[in-house]
Amino acid sequence: QCEEAAYEERRYPAGKWACVTKGEPMYEQSISMSFMKLMRYICKENSVGCYLGMTVPVLNEIRLTKEGTELEREVVTAYYLPGEFQQNPPLPVDPEIRIIERAPLRVITRVFYGMTTEETILREISLLWELLGSTDAVLRETYIVAAYENPSIPQRRNEIWFICRV
Repeated sequence: QCEEAAYEERRYPAGKWACVTKGEPMYEQSISMSFMKLMRYICKENSVGCYLGMTVPVLNEIRLTKEGTELEREVVTAYYLPGEFQQNPPLPVDPEIRIIERAPLRVITRVFYGMTTEETILREISLLWELLGSTDAVLRETYIVAAYENPSIPQRRNEIWFICRV
């Protein structure tokens, strides 16, 4: 029997992303509202007026408070634009959606399943810190939650990403 690796390191190329920033009282509200805006953009509310195609994962960039005990309210939800739209991204109709270019990214990542709530995210961050031990190789204040499946799937696959320093 092979045991699944506790975590892995991955590299992602630079690319263009459609992003929405929300700061609702609960993490789940922020990502839900942002994702609905992004879905409208993906489905038709864009300058080319057509379905752009879904890519995964959808990223939710979070920051911890200074004490490190809770999430800051503001969450950035990001959708990677499919290859054919990387050079010339369709413009969003919704002014809350912005297109950004992200630099290449190197992350330490660990899979987890189920709902993503502030509580589960804080637990996953803590677990990955335990596995990694003390290191200055990754950022301590900003993390990414990567979602690979529809939020309505009870045991959906997610990952917590620690961002490696350049």
